Amino acid sequence: MAYAIVKDNLVTNIVEWDGVSEYTVDGELVQATDVAYVGGAYNGSFVARPPTPVPEPTAEEIQKAADKQSAHDKLSALGLTDAEITALTGGA
Repeated sequence: MAYAIVKDNLVTNIVEWDGVSEYTVDGELVQATDVAYVGGAYNGSFVARPPTPVPEPTAEEIQKAADKQSAHDKLSALGLTDAEITALTGGA
């Protein structure tokens, strides 16, 4: 079973332990839940990891998307269908 090693309200490690055999740690052993993670907070219960922020697109990624849209718009203005444009570009 998974146990968190908690020291100063912080999860320092997560280990497998049977819950009964002698096992000495620097901190307190607390049965881990699905939200426990190394570096996470513990205040009587485990604090879930905050959501990972979505990174902002780089200038290069923004330009690439703009170029792709511009090319699509120009091909569409020439009368090509979306299916024809996809066939030409390989879906890229």
